[in-house]
Amino acid sequence: MALMSEEAHQEPDAGAGKPGPGARSSVRAAVGPAGGPGRAEKTAGCPATGADAADAAARAAADTAERAVADVAERAAALEEFAADVRQGLGAAVLCLPCKYLYDNRGSELFDRITREPEYYQTRTELAILERYAGDIIRRVRPRELVELGSGVGRKVRLLLDTMDDQGLLESCTLFDINASFLHESVERLREAYPTLRAAALHGDFHTDLQLLGPGGGRLVLFLAGTIGNLHPGEVSTFLRKVAELLAPGDGFLLGVDLVKDPARLEAAYDDAAGVTAAFNKNLLHRVNRELGADFDVDGFDHVATWDAENAWVDIRLRCSRSQRVRIPQLALELDFEVGDDISTEISCKFTRQSLADRLAGTGLRLGEWYTDDDELFALALLEKDGC
Repeated sequence: MALMSEEAHQEPDAGAGKPGPGARSSVRAAVGPAGGPGRAEKTAGCPATGADAADAAARAAADTAERAVADVAERAAALEEFAADVRQGLGAAVLCLPCKYLYDNRGSELFDRITREPEYYQTRTELAILERYAGDIIRRVRPRELVELGSGVGRKVRLLLDTMDDQGLLESCTLFDINASFLHESVERLREAYPTLRAAALHGDFHTDLQLLGPGGGRLVLFLAGTIGNLHPGEVSTFLRKVAELLAPGDGFLLGVDLVKDPARLEAAYDDAAGVTAAFNKNLLHRVNRELGADFDVDGFDHVATWDAENAWVDIRLRCSRSQRVRIPQLALELDFEVGDDISTEISCKFTRQSLADRLAGTGLRLGEWYTDDDELFALALLEKDGC
């Protein structure tokens, strides 16, 4: 699954994090409402005046107005990009829709449900690995900043934040994600759970916008839930090189990888008996209908997930089950689908320790530590900057 937050968006949340009053003195002041540098808190013992309160209210109103304008601009740009990608994908020789568009608000909610289905072992297995090894990971990297690619503030992120705090390291956390609304919700939840943490939200696509994170130094970057598997193998090396550029010597990149295993178990994880994954996949067509005015007969497509042993990935598609003509007015596009026609929506590559190590060649990263569960269903690879 593309975990632009798999878990990345809405992990099962079993705790509210540590309360502010108990936070360590090393943790810095919280950022302001728009994710920028926070204004200094008023010194204890200096009561606010009426003028102070009015000034604070005016600043808050200005921040809210600025956020509203930015949100409108972001939505317009996102819709334009969505339309262009749909046009390109549905005009290709092999029809496809980019998997990143599975994660609108409805898709993110459905993915949260997927992570709770019994067939979907990835979330609970990765969490169990983190629970066992978080202390060791943080001791090895000693990060002051946690960066998550995917805007979840669920148990995994909180577990690492709490471990950093326990070791007297926690200063800041940056959430990076493509879904702006979930991103802002996540960073607000983060501020509520860790009131003195310096928190920031960066809206972007990890394919193209990682440079927004700037240079590292005391940083641990997270890319959890097997999201690396949603990249085509030809894209992985480029992505890893971009991540390496975010790291300084001593920084770490914690990568969640789903491992090769019994095909029946893999296929079940992507086609649960309750039909939640099917609804998640079909929501992509609902999104094209909603946002671009299309008239896909969504019930006329079936969700299909099959293991491709040659490529070591699960191939996920929408397959036409009854003939239909689809019109997309905003794209001036008309398409005829016959029974059996496919739209490719996602792949989910699986790894072995060796296949991942092979992918690291020439990326500027090397495998430091390998953490897995007893059944070797899933692994966390702690990667380091090569040559340091």
